[in-house]
Amino acid sequence: MLQKFDERNRDLLININGEMIHRDQAGISPFDSAVQGGDAVWEGLRLYDGRIFKLHEHLARLRSSALALAFAEIPDEDAIVAEIRRTLAANGMRDGVHIRLTLTRGVKLTSGMDPRLNTAGPTLIVLAEHKAPVYDKSGLALVTSSVRRFPPDCLDPKIHHCNLIQSILAKIEANVAGADDALMLDPRGFVAETNATHVFVVLDGVVTTSRLVACPEGITRQTVLDLCAANGIPHEVRDLSLTEVYRAGEMFCTGTMGELARVTRVDGRPIGDEQHGPLTERLSNLFRDLTATEGTAVVSG
Repeated sequence: MLQKFDERNRDLLININGEMIHRDQAGISPFDSAVQGGDAVWEGLRLYDGRIFKLHEHLARLRSSALALAFAEIPDEDAIVAEIRRTLAANGMRDGVHIRLTLTRGVKLTSGMDPRLNTAGPTLIVLAEHKAPVYDKSGLALVTSSVRRFPPDCLDPKIHHCNLIQSILAKIEANVAGADDALMLDPRGFVAETNATHVFVVLDGVVTTSRLVACPEGITRQTVLDLCAANGIPHEVRDLSLTEVYRAGEMFCTGTMGELARVTRVDGRPIGDEQHGPLTERLSNLFRDLTATEGTAVVSG
């Protein structure tokens, strides 16, 4: 599942505070808050035929995260959308594109963690790449990580911040184990999410996912729950144990970068019969139909 370089991205132009810079020359100050302490928030967006799916929901989450971190300045939605449009136009992009949107607190006058040291900011980075959904839809293998997700009393997962060390450590464990990704638990031992996605299991015909206790407010996660409600598919949100994962009939991951992807093995154990996932397939088709018709137009023509 290791991503490969797409030749179409060789001459990307990256938008940093409104300036278009070739990927080989792009950079931010060593005094920027993202470099100094991961003091930044981010969103992943996907472009379908000129439209960004759930754009307003993503930008609302970006703003909410920046507010939680007490950013002194937050660009308004119109300003961010304008920079996204400029970036896509500069790169001639219309479809099959993933956008990494990063907002840092800005640049400090000297190194240090105190936000009062910030004298310029924020820094807005729009990175758009030609990138298809990254997961193998034929089935993923997960391994349970020893790294636990923080609960809200340690670090609220509703802050979609750029300090991803927990996820990276868990991903290292998955790589060493030969798995595609890591399944992460909360401090009580219940399922939180993977190192990169939310997870759903199907138990006795009910599509089930974890509560938002130690995982972020997923846009794709909520879309799947909405699709279940709209199409009469039984579903619930509750604490989910590893035992329930092991005995699930189906399991799948959700996220903007990978959409919906079936999980066939966890900790070496098969999920269901490893071959068929009728509810996973149905929801994947419903999701595909939704992205084919909905979204905010950002590319003209």
